[in-house]
Amino acid sequence: MPAFAVAGLRLACGGIVDLRKLVLLIGFVFLFILLGAAGWYFAFLYEGETPSASLQPLPEYISKAQKFTATAEDKKRGLRTVKLSVTQGGKETVLLDEKFSYQGILNRDGVHQVQKEISIDPTALKLAQGEFNITLKVWDYSRRGEGNLVSFEHKSIVDTVPPSLRAVSRMHNVNVGGVGFAVYQTSQDTASSGVFVDDLFFPGYPDKDQREKGICHCYFAIPYDKTSNPKISLWAKDKAGNEAQTSFYYQVIRKKFREDKIEISDRFLQKLLPYFSFYPLDSEDSDLKKFLRINNDLRRENHQALFQLKDKTSPDKLWDGVWLSHWNGQTMARFADHRFYFYKGQRVDDKFHLGVDLASLANAPVLASNNGKVIFADGLGIYGLAVVIDHGQGLSSVYGHLSKIEVSPGQDVKKGQTIGLTGDTGLAGGDHLHFSVMLQGIFVNPVEWWDPHWITDNVTKKLSLVE
Repeated sequence: MPAFAVAGLRLACGGIVDLRKLVLLIGFVFLFILLGAAGWYFAFLYEGETPSASLQPLPEYISKAQKFTATAEDKKRGLRTVKLSVTQGGKETVLLDEKFSYQGILNRDGVHQVQKEISIDPTALKLAQGEFNITLKVWDYSRRGEGNLVSFEHKSIVDTVPPSLRAVSRMHNVNVGGVGFAVYQTSQDTASSGVFVDDLFFPGYPDKDQREKGICHCYFAIPYDKTSNPKISLWAKDKAGNEAQTSFYYQVIRKKFREDKIEISDRFLQKLLPYFSFYPLDSEDSDLKKFLRINNDLRRENHQALFQLKDKTSPDKLWDGVWLSHWNGQTMARFADHRFYFYKGQRVDDKFHLGVDLASLANAPVLASNNGKVIFADGLGIYGLAVVIDHGQGLSSVYGHLSKIEVSPGQDVKKGQTIGLTGDTGLAGGDHLHFSVMLQGIFVNPVEWWDPHWITDNVTKKLSLVE
């Protein structure tokens, strides 16, 4: 056989061998891909990742029909069933049992996320007082058993019974512009309580020595500008949201407040306005218009700042005994004086004076009226340099127009301790102390707190009922 023929035969045989190897290699690759795809498909069909589920809200107590939102999600195989039920005493009541159809290739078009709103009404479901369970179960479309299951359970308590509530103190004679004090008793499940004066709410505070008996104290006020007799009642709410309200004996004593005429001169305005350079006033306005902005807008801002200080009150009674007035102070203006402002014979404004002005010597020491904690010590607009002391349970005292402050916020003070010096800062025509008492951010008559008989009759005797 010629040499070239032998070479060609060898080449052909080698090519056949290489082709077989190539075919074999392709077969292995295809088989690997097929097995991989089959493995992925099997793993996807039988995946073991559970769905996610949540329920909101999660109340500790339930007293009436309440809406719950159940959320379920499964990003892989999709949702098969969502079921929500309540169980009490071994009896299960199903409130939701929804099944979702399988749609598209690998359930691509099926439901993967759902949110349902369910109402649980303990009365309609005839649930007894006490504990019950809320159970949320979610299954997906995995081929593993009946699907992957997530089960969420929340324990709650049915409580549809209002808290008990009764007055312990008997006599409540309250002046318009003044303060009343009530001692009352509530059941142990009470979460909050107090006194309503029409729509105005005054929170009560547990007696620290009689807390286990449900004894509470509450100071309440009748605002100075209340023209009609208010409806006053005790109120309580328990942890489940049940409310109770009851009346108690009270007598509202009407008060007639004074009127006062104040003449505003150009000289007074020229002396006063430089102090308020910190306040944004229009330089093109007249001095009178600037004064009116201070007397109205800044006054309103200052009163709002004082009102917000009520949130810093201590739940404990900090004061003790009769409150101190300014030493040797002569009364220059009284609480709730209705002031009418005149400029060049024309009435230009009117305001109520919500404190007592007391004058003695210039730069006289200002004493803390009673024990408490300083919750403000700084400039306060129309009140100038001012100090506010918290006396606990919503009561506070305000000292304005000071020339010097000698205490700082957070400092505990004792009755009679020097907290500053009198002055004429702010909206003041001369050196004096402006003294106010506030209850839950509402101005009340300070004179009551200087009266030992009023303290005894309205507070001390009532506290002795529970000792």
